[in-house]
Amino acid sequence: MTGEFKPVERGWCLGGEEFRRELLEQMIRRSGSSDDGEAVPELVEVRAERWVKGRLKAMGWTERDLAVRRKGDAAKVKLAACLRAETTMPLVWIAERLQMGSRGYLTWLLHRQGKAA
Repeated sequence: MTGEFKPVERGWCLGGEEFRRELLEQMIRRSGSSDDGEAVPELVEVRAERWVKGRLKAMGWTERDLAVRRKGDAAKVKLAACLRAETTMPLVWIAERLQMGSRGYLTWLLHRQGKAA
Protein backbone atom coordinates (compact mmCIF):
# COMPACT_ATOMS: atom_id res chain seq x y z
CA MET A 1 0.00 0.00 0.00
CA THR A 2 1.36 3.41 -0.86
CA GLY A 3 2.04 6.09 1.72
CA GLU A 4 -0.90 8.24 0.66
CA PHE A 5 -3.35 5.62 1.97
CA LYS A 6 -1.63 5.01 5.33
CA PRO A 7 -4.15 7.16 7.31
CA VAL A 8 -7.05 5.14 5.91
CA GLU A 9 -5.34 1.84 6.63
CA ARG A 10 -5.33 2.49 10.39
CA GLY A 11 -8.29 4.80 11.00
CA TRP A 12 -12.01 4.77 10.45
CA CYS A 13 -12.29 8.35 9.25
CA LEU A 14 -10.56 10.26 6.52
CA GLY A 15 -10.76 13.96 7.21
CA GLY A 16 -10.01 16.60 9.78
CA GLU A 17 -10.77 16.58 13.51
CA GLU A 18 -13.96 18.63 13.10
CA PHE A 19 -15.28 16.23 10.45
CA ARG A 20 -14.49 13.23 12.69
CA ARG A 21 -16.37 14.80 15.61
CA GLU A 22 -19.39 15.48 13.40
CA LEU A 23 -19.43 11.85 12.28
CA LEU A 24 -19.28 10.72 15.91
CA GLU A 25 -22.16 13.03 16.81
CA GLN A 26 -24.24 11.60 13.96
CA MET A 27 -23.47 8.07 15.12
CA ILE A 28 -24.49 8.92 18.70
CA ARG A 29 -27.78 10.47 17.53
CA ARG A 30 -28.48 7.33 15.52
CA SER A 31 -27.90 5.03 18.48
CA GLY A 32 -30.34 2.21 18.82
CA SER A 33 -29.89 1.00 15.29
CA SER A 34 -28.30 -2.43 14.89
CA ASP A 35 -25.45 -0.95 12.88
CA ASP A 36 -24.79 2.15 14.94
CA GLY A 37 -21.04 1.78 14.94
CA GLU A 38 -20.41 0.02 18.23
CA ALA A 39 -17.40 -1.47 16.48
CA VAL A 40 -15.83 1.98 16.59
CA PRO A 41 -14.15 2.13 20.01
CA GLU A 42 -14.01 5.89 19.84
CA LEU A 43 -17.82 6.06 19.73
CA VAL A 44 -18.05 3.90 22.83
CA GLU A 45 -15.62 6.22 24.61
CA VAL A 46 -17.54 9.34 23.54
CA ARG A 47 -20.74 7.83 24.93
CA ALA A 48 -19.01 6.92 28.20
CA GLU A 49 -17.56 10.40 28.49
CA ARG A 50 -21.00 11.93 28.00
CA TRP A 51 -22.35 9.57 30.65
CA VAL A 52 -19.66 10.67 33.14
CA LYS A 53 -20.23 14.36 32.48
CA GLY A 54 -23.99 13.93 32.88
CA ARG A 55 -23.59 12.10 36.18
CA LEU A 56 -21.13 14.66 37.51
CA LYS A 57 -23.55 17.44 36.64
CA ALA A 58 -26.43 15.59 38.33
CA MET A 59 -24.29 15.17 41.45
CA GLY A 60 -23.31 18.84 41.41
CA TRP A 61 -19.66 17.87 40.97
CA THR A 62 -16.98 19.31 38.73
CA GLU A 63 -13.78 17.80 37.39
CA ARG A 64 -12.06 19.41 40.36
CA ASP A 65 -14.19 17.35 42.75
CA LEU A 66 -12.85 14.19 41.12
CA ALA A 67 -9.32 15.45 41.63
CA VAL A 68 -9.63 16.49 45.28
CA ARG A 69 -11.74 13.63 46.60
CA ARG A 70 -10.05 10.46 47.81
CA LYS A 71 -9.51 7.66 45.32
CA GLY A 72 -11.77 5.40 47.37
CA ASP A 73 -14.48 8.00 48.04
CA ALA A 74 -17.81 6.16 48.42
CA ALA A 75 -19.53 8.36 45.82
CA LYS A 76 -16.72 7.75 43.32
CA VAL A 77 -16.95 4.00 43.91
CA LYS A 78 -20.69 4.09 43.30
CA LEU A 79 -20.13 6.16 40.16
CA ALA A 80 -17.51 3.66 38.95
CA ALA A 81 -19.86 0.71 39.60
CA CYS A 82 -22.65 2.38 37.61
CA LEU A 83 -20.27 3.28 34.80
CA ARG A 84 -19.03 -0.30 34.71
CA ALA A 85 -22.59 -1.64 34.56
CA GLU A 86 -23.87 0.81 31.94
CA THR A 87 -20.90 0.98 29.57
CA THR A 88 -18.29 -1.32 28.10
CA MET A 89 -15.33 0.82 29.11
CA PRO A 90 -12.42 -1.09 30.64
CA LEU A 91 -11.57 -0.69 34.31
CA VAL A 92 -8.29 1.01 33.50
CA TRP A 93 -10.20 3.75 31.63
CA ILE A 94 -12.74 4.11 34.46
CA ALA A 95 -10.00 4.32 37.11
CA GLU A 96 -8.15 6.96 35.13
CA ARG A 97 -11.24 8.98 34.21
CA LEU A 98 -12.59 9.08 37.77
CA GLN A 99 -9.10 9.58 39.22
CA MET A 100 -9.29 6.45 41.36
CA GLY A 101 -5.76 5.12 41.08
CA SER A 102 -4.89 1.82 39.44
CA ARG A 103 -7.18 -0.72 37.80
CA GLY A 104 -6.30 -3.18 40.57
CA TYR A 105 -7.32 -0.78 43.32
CA LEU A 106 -10.59 -0.01 41.54
CA THR A 107 -11.24 -3.74 41.17
CA TRP A 108 -10.73 -4.19 44.90
CA LEU A 109 -13.04 -1.25 45.70
CA LEU A 110 -15.78 -2.62 43.45
CA HIS A 111 -15.41 -6.10 44.93
CA ARG A 112 -15.60 -4.70 48.46
CA GLN A 113 -18.69 -2.67 47.55
CA GLY A 114 -20.34 -5.75 46.05
CA LYS A 115 -19.87 -7.68 49.29
CA ALA A 116 -21.40 -4.84 51.31
CA ALA A 117 -24.49 -4.65 49.09
